[in-house]
Amino acid sequence: MTTLEREPAVAASLFGEHLDRARSFTAALAEEGETRGLIGPLELPRLWTRHILNSVIAAPLFHGRAADIGSGAGLPGIVLAIARPDVEWTLVEPMERRVAWLNEQALSLGLDNVTVVRSRAEEWSPQEPVDVVTARAVSALRTLIPMTAPLVRPGGELVLFKGRGAEAELDAAQKQIRRFGLTGIEVLTLGEGVLDESTRVVRAVVRA
Repeated sequence: MTTLEREPAVAASLFGEHLDRARSFTAALAEEGETRGLIGPLELPRLWTRHILNSVIAAPLFHGRAADIGSGAGLPGIVLAIARPDVEWTLVEPMERRVAWLNEQALSLGLDNVTVVRSRAEEWSPQEPVDVVTARAVSALRTLIPMTAPLVRPGGELVLFKGRGAEAELDAAQKQIRRFGLTGIEVLTLGEGVLDESTRVVRAVVRA
């Protein structure tokens, strides 16, 4: 039987006054995540390191109204909503059982800054374009950019979580980058010297 990873000391500084909510969410995910098909059976020993901290380290990049596409278990959406209660979050997820989980967590954690929408990204049309869109472990950039860029206001941003292959994905997505007029594209490595596993995000501005 696998056991939940011990909470890393750095979690306290990354979540600050919101640490208790982060602990509650992590505990709920550890208890129910596998049986509800939210996380795999091997994730408990690295849940904090690979998922919770990997998500929260990007919290300073968000502002205004943000959307998490394919929110799934709430990684990064719920984690970021905990860390940034000043940001208005919409979590977009097509699967009913995951939508139920996200709604349960938003309610139990008292996240008044979260709205959950059951929809595919391609079919969701926000009342007003958002300031920032994020996604984690959804698809390659050449597929993800056409799904996310239309949701962002002119001059808004994409902050897309990626792995070590981020640069290669950018190379393969040049057609989509030109189509949506993305500028200021950069691959940011977050958490070096702070986290055991750093986080990579692709950040870009959508054509104004």
